[in-house]
Amino acid sequence: MKARNVALVMTTALVVYLVLLGARGVELIATGTGVGIALGVGVLVLPLLGLWMVVATWRSGTRIQHLARRLDAEGGLPDVADLPRRPSGRVDRAAADAWFEERRAELEQHPEDWRYWYRLAHAYDLAGDRRRARATMRKALDLEAAEAAR
Repeated sequence: MKARNVALVMTTALVVYLVLLGARGVELIATGTGVGIALGVGVLVLPLLGLWMVVATWRSGTRIQHLARRLDAEGGLPDVADLPRRPSGRVDRAAADAWFEERRAELEQHPEDWRYWYRLAHAYDLAGDRRRARATMRKALDLEAAEAAR
């Protein structure tokens, strides 16, 4: 099953859960007691936060996919097929680190080009640094949006 289909199924399950949680919050408010109303309002906040998180995640994912398609059309999508892999399928750590250094050196030559930020984000991901990968991808998204606005 494609990753997008899995994400759609998981999102659907989460939305169902959030609707059920929201219904429970409404039921608590309907009790009319002070404690019930307070708990109900508190419970209603959770589905709103969850919905915001789902929308933000999907929006980010579609923007990143847009960048990937654009980079692929330009022939610049990172290719890691030739990197050695562990039995688990993950890229060998030493190879990922070396590939990362190459991407960082490229970025130093082109610091305002979103394409190189995208590649560096991919390198961070391969190296297992998800936090930096997300931050770097946000930079790529911002630079691409600025480029598109020009």
